[in-house]
Amino acid sequence: MVVRSEQSSDRTVSDLKFVEWFHQTSPYINQHRGKTFVLAFGGEVTESEQFEHIVHDIALLNGLGIRLIIVHGIRPQIEARLEQAGQQTEYHLGRRVTTMDLLPAVIDAAGASRVVIEAALSMGLANSPMSGAGIRVHSGNLITAKPLGVIDGVDYSHTGEVRKIDRLSIAQQLAYGNIVLISPLGYSLTGEVFNLCYEEVAAEVAVSIQADKLLFLSSKEGLELDNRVRREVVPSEMFASSVIQGHDERPQLNSTIAKENASISAILSAAGGACQRGVGRVHVLSYQRVGALLLELFTRDGVGTMISMERYETVRYACIDDVGGVVDLIRPLEEQGLLVRRSRERLEQEIQQFTVIVRDGVIVAAAALYPDEESGYGELACFVVSDQYRGQQKGEKLLTSIERRARGLGLKQLFVLTTRTAHWFVEHGFKQAAVEQLPVARQNTYNMQRRSKVFVKALI
Repeated sequence: MVVRSEQSSDRTVSDLKFVEWFHQTSPYINQHRGKTFVLAFGGEVTESEQFEHIVHDIALLNGLGIRLIIVHGIRPQIEARLEQAGQQTEYHLGRRVTTMDLLPAVIDAAGASRVVIEAALSMGLANSPMSGAGIRVHSGNLITAKPLGVIDGVDYSHTGEVRKIDRLSIAQQLAYGNIVLISPLGYSLTGEVFNLCYEEVAAEVAVSIQADKLLFLSSKEGLELDNRVRREVVPSEMFASSVIQGHDERPQLNSTIAKENASISAILSAAGGACQRGVGRVHVLSYQRVGALLLELFTRDGVGTMISMERYETVRYACIDDVGGVVDLIRPLEEQGLLVRRSRERLEQEIQQFTVIVRDGVIVAAAALYPDEESGYGELACFVVSDQYRGQQKGEKLLTSIERRARGLGLKQLFVLTTRTAHWFVEHGFKQAAVEQLPVARQNTYNMQRRSKVFVKALI
């Protein structure tokens, strides 16, 4: 007789949870490998207790093959040096006026912060997350700047804005596997030094190299909203125009954001502008949350706010007006015998079961979900992607939406009957099953002449 100890049982449960987590994470690891991310954070991050954890996460991202550019800020470091020297600083329109007298404090703050970050990324102690990381960091005169000039009669002196990004040098360093570190300083063709806004630098760098993601670490969990019921609601997704205009389709952006946190206001402007100029996604996360970077990038729901352009392509539930588009999409496959023929009348009755991908007003993919809540199964049927858009991940996007819909209905498994696309479903997590495994009602309507193969996928 074998007696398993409670400790051994707990270890088994822990092991299974780890394996399950790793399986759920692996698609994101594959998705992000080789992509270019710009990570931006203010000077308060390097002085926080969470900085060590953030460095560990940066090392992990680098080890997973993600190309990283780090842009850091230095505002608190500048303030500390000015206070120590008894110097005053003037602000206009939320920007520091960097006079010649203040410039040494700015340069000193930038240099010291850069050294702190490089030192942290150079750690390699045994038995620590940095062990064996071997990170190489590259920094230099990658930003050409110009003076901000005179605004409302105020001369900003050595406060500047980005004129040009040395995109080729950055791309070369990323190709070598190096992390590129950029301080908020820029240099003019005449050799002058300018104090820059790190949020603007991050956005300009992301746009210049067409980064896949721009991530901001802020003091807040995403972006605060005011929905007139709760004061601090964090949306998981917003559109660039909503950010720039200061409002979303439903809730309103908290009007006190700019007053409470000037950096959040700058992040809003930079994020919206970056999206409009070609950056795929901008994420706003709280640096105070341990593991925020990993949770945002490697979990389905994330923990911050993602900002993107309005959907030129949308995935949504179908409505009665979509019947004609669905008919046009599925008729050729019905005529080839690849799909069971459905009359227009049947489609009109069942259109609410469909999910569609609409691109520029045209339905380019569609699929139906027929739930059997009693058995916990859902049938995935009439799964079609237009020939013009095959190979562009439309099927994956449609399947993800269907699975989300099925989970919302409390279903535990999906099944699909197919004659020609078995390999695609196997590649996306389905396993072949016997007809006898179908719900009884579906077994009774199974067409023996078509001899469709049955595939089942568990919904985790």
